[in-house]
Amino acid sequence: MNYERLIAKRFLSKDKGNFSRPLIRISTCSIALGVMVVVIAVAVLRGFQNEITRKIVGFGSHIVVMPFESANNYYEQLPLVADEATVNTILAVDGVSHVQFFASKGGMVKTKDKIHGIIFKGIGSDFDSTFFKENMKEGRLFDLSGDSPSNEVIVSQRFAEKMLLNIGDKVPTYFWQNNNYRARAFKIVGIYSTNLTDFDERFVIGDMRQVQKINGWDSNLVQGYEVFVSDFDNLDRVAADVYSMLGSFLTVRTVKEENPDTFSWLDLLNANIYLILGIMMLVCVVAVISALLIMIFEKTSMIGLLKTMGATNASIRKIFVYKSVGIIAKGVLIGNAIALTLCLLQDKFAIVKLDSESYHMSSVPIDLNPWIFVLVSLVMAVACVLALLLPASYIARVSPAKAVKTE
Repeated sequence: MNYERLIAKRFLSKDKGNFSRPLIRISTCSIALGVMVVVIAVAVLRGFQNEITRKIVGFGSHIVVMPFESANNYYEQLPLVADEATVNTILAVDGVSHVQFFASKGGMVKTKDKIHGIIFKGIGSDFDSTFFKENMKEGRLFDLSGDSPSNEVIVSQRFAEKMLLNIGDKVPTYFWQNNNYRARAFKIVGIYSTNLTDFDERFVIGDMRQVQKINGWDSNLVQGYEVFVSDFDNLDRVAADVYSMLGSFLTVRTVKEENPDTFSWLDLLNANIYLILGIMMLVCVVAVISALLIMIFEKTSMIGLLKTMGATNASIRKIFVYKSVGIIAKGVLIGNAIALTLCLLQDKFAIVKLDSESYHMSSVPIDLNPWIFVLVSLVMAVACVLALLLPASYIARVSPAKAVKTE
């Protein structure tokens, strides 16, 4: 029979009117609050990182494969043969989920009163349009089924408002080619919004065959391949594997390399996670240590009595550790329950709104990955349990004779 657990459960829990009981409640609340704050903070920051990354990748891909000479110039691109054999080689790399062709060209939109520079991104029938369908505000995607290049395009809501354009309007666009301008009149058939200001203002999405025609390319020439990975955490490894499979005239660039400022900013958010975790862990540790010390001081006579009956210091320490672990477990469970409830409410109903101009999204995003709850709980619980070793060591200093005499 485990008498240490029995004493911790029955005797230490049934005392009323002592000073340790309210302190135990405070400690439980402190642990619950700490776990709740850390879980919500991590879920929000991870949700923010994932949402920004998803939107940036939606405009392009995780990895871009293009001729080495074209890697740093989006306005004058060298063509690349759309080779199915190369596509199959890339798809054979572990972690690659999809490959598609693209061709882009810099241009200028000019209306009666306004002029605005753009990047016309041309896509083909192999394009994964899920991202733009999810963010479509009105209208539809353009039709690529015809034999001739489609003049239909989709633009962002921000771009449309800035240029005073609507569904069905013509977009007079000019491209610089061979020391001369080439004009095109595209028709707006859809308006999307991602709240990514820089991307929404620059990109007009249309038929890749328009870029091929303007550049004078054959139908089998493209700007490059866009490669998607199944797990963003493996991005660098997959990029290295893809690069090793290609010829020396091709290079790869990851979405991180394409947008270094944005991803450096997102990486800084991890520092906030560690800071919040450290502060809340310190609060929980102090609360647990305080509760355990008070319990030990109040039960000094009990410690002395148990020692006179032959109990070892290790056995007595177990009694108080069992009680403290119960406090920690209760606080962790309560904190997780509250955090999960609040996260689910925010994820489903978007209760907390954001200024989309500043935060690139209209509401606080939440990452409901269960590993967030598991890892935060483990870290907080382990830190609190390890913190018990210091106050529990005081039990060895309690003299049985003095403790019983004092009582």
